[in-house]
Amino acid sequence: MPKVPRFLDLPGHGGLPPVEELAIGLMATPASIAPKFFYDALGSRLFDAITELPEYYLTRAEAEILASSGDEIAAALPRGAVFVDLGAGNCRKAVGLFDRVEPCCYVAVDISLGHLRRALDAVQLEYPALDLWGVGMDFSGAFLWPEGLEVPAGRPRLLFYPGSSLGNFTPEGALKFLRDVHRACGGAPGSGLLIGVDLEKDAATLEAAYDDPLGVTAAFNRNVLHCVNRSLGADFAIEDWRHVAFYDPVQHRIEMHLEAVRPVEVTWPGGRRAFAAGERIHTENSYKWSVPRFEELLAAAGFAGSCVWTDAGARFALAWAPV
Repeated sequence: MPKVPRFLDLPGHGGLPPVEELAIGLMATPASIAPKFFYDALGSRLFDAITELPEYYLTRAEAEILASSGDEIAAALPRGAVFVDLGAGNCRKAVGLFDRVEPCCYVAVDISLGHLRRALDAVQLEYPALDLWGVGMDFSGAFLWPEGLEVPAGRPRLLFYPGSSLGNFTPEGALKFLRDVHRACGGAPGSGLLIGVDLEKDAATLEAAYDDPLGVTAAFNRNVLHCVNRSLGADFAIEDWRHVAFYDPVQHRIEMHLEAVRPVEVTWPGGRRAFAAGERIHTENSYKWSVPRFEELLAAAGFAGSCVWTDAGARFALAWAPV
């Protein structure tokens, strides 16, 4: 009988229920919506489209590292490991490593379980003998090894967190998350974390990557209001809001906001808020790192002797951090 992916849905893993978290964020000063709410089915597809934009250098820079340093990276990684892909999305980055690391099984973790189901069906066709797991989980608040996950015991664990998603965490939050990941790696020899981060660079390059002329990132940002309307029962009108993105060099971060283009009042069951024209909802931070600061962060989280590779333009970094 052919293998099929297995799935775990752990919606309560991240802490507060979505309705409560959204209501608290909208009533805060300033108002905010956590970036995890971007990723409904449409948001996930829009993000995939963002990675194809000419201004969004991050995906190409990461691919360049894997192409130019792939053999060296693969030599550092454990073979036959339990491969855990955090924020898996369409799973393509992880699949690109399979032939080099020969995982014993693959665990794709993502907040959007529906998107994950479609992706893992495609992976199973490519690798029919590989055991696949999809885990629907919000790990923005904490990451714990998923209960109910059946994987071979005693194998090293290769945790994979590509892209620049670590940048959504504050530096303090990133340290807490990486300590969680260090614990989840377990104690088997060879275990560790392969992780990507975006590096500091000029503001013009960064801002173009998060505010493209085609407007795909703007659509991605504004789509979060559809997600809020569905989850919270709110009545946001998309046309009342515009996308704003800028780089803060003091905080080393891109900020994304939604700005009211006119005075509006938004209501939801049990709550309401009036927004003045020009008032903003903070939807995302994307922190940028230098290599030395990032190596210090990994060491503070308990990882030992990290190896770091960058693309030729030093725009992006991949690090292997063994436990």
